[in-house]
This record gives sequence, C-alpha cells and structure tokens, in this order.
Amino acid sequence: MDWSALQVSLLLAALTTLVLLPLGLALARWLAVTRWVGRPLVEALLLLPLLLPPTVMGFYFLVALGQGSALGSWLASHLGLRLVFSLQGLLLVSVLVNLPFMVQPIQRAFAAVPHSLREAAWVSGLSAWQTFWRIELPLAWPGLLAGMALTVAHTLGEFGVVLMVGGNIPGETRTLSVSLYDKVQGLELQSAHVMALALVGASVLALTVVLAFDRIGQRHRALQER
Repeated sequence: MDWSALQVSLLLAALTTLVLLPLGLALARWLAVTRWVGRPLVEALLLLPLLLPPTVMGFYFLVALGQGSALGSWLASHLGLRLVFSLQGLLLVSVLVNLPFMVQPIQRAFAAVPHSLREAAWVSGLSAWQTFWRIELPLAWPGLLAGMALTVAHTLGEFGVVLMVGGNIPGETRTLSVSLYDKVQGLELQSAHVMALALVGASVLALTVVLAFDRIGQRHRALQER
C-alpha cells in the first residue's frame, strides 16, 4: 500500500466534500423547488461531468487555468496561485467533476418533500428560512449523507482528470488511483491488488450507504404523509 498516496486521496476527498456540501446543498434545493424555464439547461450542464471523458475536463481546465493561459498567468504572478500540478488545482477540478455526485441525491431528497408541508409551515407563521431548517432539512438529511458518500468514493477513484491536472508528485498530487496505475506499469501486482481492493471496498461501502439512506428517506416521507 502506498500510504502517502492514500493520505493525499483522503485529504482530497475530505476537502472536496467540505467545499461541495454547502454549494451542493444550495444548488440542489434550488433545483428541487424552482420552476424557472431554464432549469433543464442548468441540470444538463450539471450532468456533463458524468458523460464527458475526464480527459476532456482536464484539457479545458489546463486551457483555461494553465500557466500558458491569461487567467492562469495572472493568478500565478499576482496571487502566487499555481493551479496546475498542485493540490489547490486538484481540489478545484475535483469540485467541478464531483458536483453532480453531490447535487443529485440531495436534489431528489428535497424534491420528495411534499410542497403541502412547506405551505403548512408558512401558514403556521414560519419564514422560508425557518421552514428550510425545521421542516425540509430534517426530511432531506439522508440525501445529504448519500451525496457525501458518493463524493468521497468518486474522489478516491478519479484518475484521468487527476493525472492531467495534478500530475504525479509524491506526497502532493499522487493519489491512490495514480499510484495504482504506476504499480501496474511497474508490474508490482501485489501492491496493485491491495490498492485496487481498497478502492473497490470504498465504492461498495459508498453504494451501501446510499441505498441504506435512500430507504430511510422513503420511510420518513411515508410516515410524514400519514
């Protein structure tokens, strides 16, 4: 096991989840309740990372924010911020790639909350903000945990965009999936087996959590409707 790569992967997964949680919560709730005519376009853009090859995402990230771009050069010269071959850049692209994994489960959870409950809360004198905290969020929390689990698992297993943007710097940008690739290239199959099993285990655990919390959410909604 490459413990240094595991540490980088866990750090990246934790930071990605922390950054995405408030962003994904706000976006998911808006998508669940808005009737804006442009919502399908927003949802389509949100789902793009699921359809596009990771190398496409990595390529356009390098074009937009690499050292050769105007914005990347300005960030490096004025702010000292280097987004290529650094953990900061890796975090930014990880947030973009994992956005649908965080938003989709939360959006479904908020969409399943009956609108009649919101109306009842408003009639009872609760503001929109109070309704969100006291009514909607307690019903949608299984979706939040499911989104967090999917985000962590996908971040741990992401390879293409990580290698393109972060490179393969030991202790800084070399993640577990990149290290696994190196082990296979070097025919160190025993180490590759260990890391591959760790990634498989993380994925199975994440899916188990998602399915479990989905059932819990269904039970809560069924009880609420009685």
